[in-house]
Amino acid sequence: MRDTPAREDDFRRLYDAHFDAVLGFALRRCDRPEDAADVTADTFLVAWRRLGHVPPGDSARPWLYGVARRTLANQRRGDGRRVALGQRLRCQLGPAVADLADEVVHRADVTAAMGRLSARDEEVLRLHLWEGLEPREIAEVLGLPTAVVRPRLSRARSRLRALLGNDPPAAGHLPSEPVTTTRKEGHR
Repeated sequence: MRDTPAREDDFRRLYDAHFDAVLGFALRRCDRPEDAADVTADTFLVAWRRLGHVPPGDSARPWLYGVARRTLANQRRGDGRRVALGQRLRCQLGPAVADLADEVVHRADVTAAMGRLSARDEEVLRLHLWEGLEPREIAEVLGLPTAVVRPRLSRARSRLRALLGNDPPAAGHLPSEPVTTTRKEGHR
């Protein structure tokens, strides 16, 4: 192998002489310019690694085209594998993932109704419905006696039920959203 400065000079000459041709070759064969840029970069990476195998003079361009052609074929095979994997995953996940449209509408209704409650009612309900906490755990979080939290939770559930026209969903089935503090302290 030649010494490094001479090797670098040889590569610079090869790159300067054939970069435009290799890029044009790739651009004419790729759907996206960024793919052509990848093919060109990979082609010159191979040329750098195999610089001793690059034919001299005018024979270098066909050699580079051959490398670019194989690089492009590898890229297409990889793309094909990714597409096939994506299709397989969509087929497998499709039946496994439920249609959540009705649940999303219901969550939006619950969220809107919660926004019409007082901040105190909203907080106790969020701790119960969103976080799945029981009254004694809510009492611990709020620093209140359980005897205060139980009736507060019951009243808050009744107010929410009145706004929704039904029972709120079970614990842990609502999205986690930040509590806003701009609510009025209307209901106690």
